[in-house]
This record gives sequence, structure tokens and C-alpha cells, in this order.
Amino acid sequence: MSIHPPSPARVVLLCGPSGSGKSLVAARSGLPVLRLDDFYKEGDDPTLPLVDGSSDIDWDHPESWDAEVAVAAIGRLCAGGTTPVPVYDISLSARTGEETLDIGRTPLFIAEGIFAAEIVDRCRELGLLADALCLRRGPVTTFRRRFLRDLKEGRKSVPFLLRRGWRLMRAERSIVNRQVALGAHPCDRDEALGRLATAAVAGRAPRERTAS
Repeated sequence: MSIHPPSPARVVLLCGPSGSGKSLVAARSGLPVLRLDDFYKEGDDPTLPLVDGSSDIDWDHPESWDAEVAVAAIGRLCAGGTTPVPVYDISLSARTGEETLDIGRTPLFIAEGIFAAEIVDRCRELGLLADALCLRRGPVTTFRRRFLRDLKEGRKSVPFLLRRGWRLMRAERSIVNRQVALGAHPCDRDEALGRLATAAVAGRAPRERTAS
């Protein structure tokens, strides 16, 4: 009788507009979480995009984020259960250190962030993807939650937060539509938690044993 080694872990990509409740859903799932916000570029990076007609950095544009490094970290977690992760301070727009994320032998983990949908195809091609979810709660709700959170955490100046919040509220439907077009399933909090629970159970199912 021979037993297959444990299967590699797989990832659920959790996206949605800023303020849609991704971190809360990830925490409630009980699964290990990779914070994709930690893969933002630093504020002095010359490739950072600007908001049209403004001198503000567009932190909601995918080019403000390092997708290649994020996918590499997901790959290491799936293959070996650990990866170095940058520690990113949003208020400073800078990486302030590095830490190791260890998910142990869990068969499933979450990678959450506003750009998670950008890497759905890549994770699928690499055989890493278990599911991709897009949270949606409505523009007014996300505007309020986002502003109060960012204000409490001192992420940026109040004028910047208001300009960003107003811009994102007007763009929210197009943001969701884009993430869905990239392969994420649109859902509310309860459906997301249900799909995460189902994926976790499927990931824990034992592999077939073969006689020798």
C-alpha cells in the first residue's frame, strides 16, 4: 500500500472594491490570509500611475501594484507553505520590512486585495486557483466603510481620502464589472463565506490511495 504525499495548497483570490469587506470575510473564514496590499509599489517608484488630470498617485490602478511578485509568493505558499512577504506601510507608501508567512499544511488559503482579480488567469494557468470571488456591497456602503477605515488608520490625508472616495464611488460599478470580467464570481458576504467553506472542505478531502 502506497500513499500519495499531501497535495499542494490552492488559493482563493478575494477581490472587490476598496471598503467592500474583504478583510472581514477573510478573517471570518478561519483560513490563512495573504494580504495582497503588501505588494504595492513604493511611493518613489517612477512607474506609478497618476490619476488623470491630477498629481495624485492612482493607488487604485493595477500598475501601482507588483503582480509578478504577488504571484510568486502565492506559488511558494502553494508549493511549500511559506513565503517571505513585504511589510507595507500605506501611510508612508513604503515597504518597512519583511516577514515570513507560514500557512503550515493547510490545503487552502486566501489572497485578498483590490487587485486579486488581476492574477486570476495566471493562478489558473499555474494550477493554483481554487476559486475567485468579488465582494460587492453598493457604492454608498463601501464609500462610508472605506473612508472611516482609512481615516481611523491614518492611511492618507483627509483631502486625498475624500477625492479618492468620491472617485471610487462613481467608478464602483465599473470596478466590479472589470473584476468579474477577469474571472471573479460576484457575491455578497454570506455567499462568499459559503463558497469558502465549501472550498475548504473540498481541499481537506483525502486523496485516493493506491495499492502496490
